[in-house]
Amino acid sequence: MGRIRDNVQKILSEIPAGVTVVAAAKARNALEIEEALDAGITIFGESYLQESRPVIEAIGSRAVWHFIGHVQKNKVKHVVPLFDMIQTIDSLELAVMVDQHAARNGKVMPVLIEVNSGREENKHGAMPEAVEALIRQICALPNLRVQGLMTMGPFLDDYTGLRPYFRETRTLFEELRSLSIPNVSMETLSMGMSDSFRIAVEEGATMVRIGTMIFGERPY
Repeated sequence: MGRIRDNVQKILSEIPAGVTVVAAAKARNALEIEEALDAGITIFGESYLQESRPVIEAIGSRAVWHFIGHVQKNKVKHVVPLFDMIQTIDSLELAVMVDQHAARNGKVMPVLIEVNSGREENKHGAMPEAVEALIRQICALPNLRVQGLMTMGPFLDDYTGLRPYFRETRTLFEELRSLSIPNVSMETLSMGMSDSFRIAVEEGATMVRIGTMIFGERPY
């Protein structure tokens, strides 16, 4: 188990100041998350509600929990009370549902807008050219706060090819921040995973989502 601690310490040692590491904890158990937490990780990202629930219940508020997978509309009512941020808002309909359930739970939910930077029709995320309009539609929702952008980028054999997608998302992020849209704070630019986080940081990411480099290959 010491390998997780060693991996975390190595990653944190090379991450620049101002960049936050989210440990992508898909399929990880509470003991693995405990070790990463003890090594200095504070934020954990989960992609699936069913497998994350027991882990979150075991670890609780000692960690901060981000939902980083696609939010199924029939799961919103369960995701909202469990998580501290949702990184994958990509439609007005989803935003309204999150706002309604946040109100019922007496919380204001920080969210990121997921950008489909590869403009892939079969992928989730708002198209880059539609992001500003989406934010302007949802910024008045009282129990939701847009705090930045998130992107995956397309799946490529050569991860270095992600650079232009990260760069475009950073440009969009800067443009949106300059607009000073009410109730919107462009603080977080979540880009990059285990194979691509270094490029993402070079292109301006303020948050990276790292799983395999922390925990090793997923068991499934």
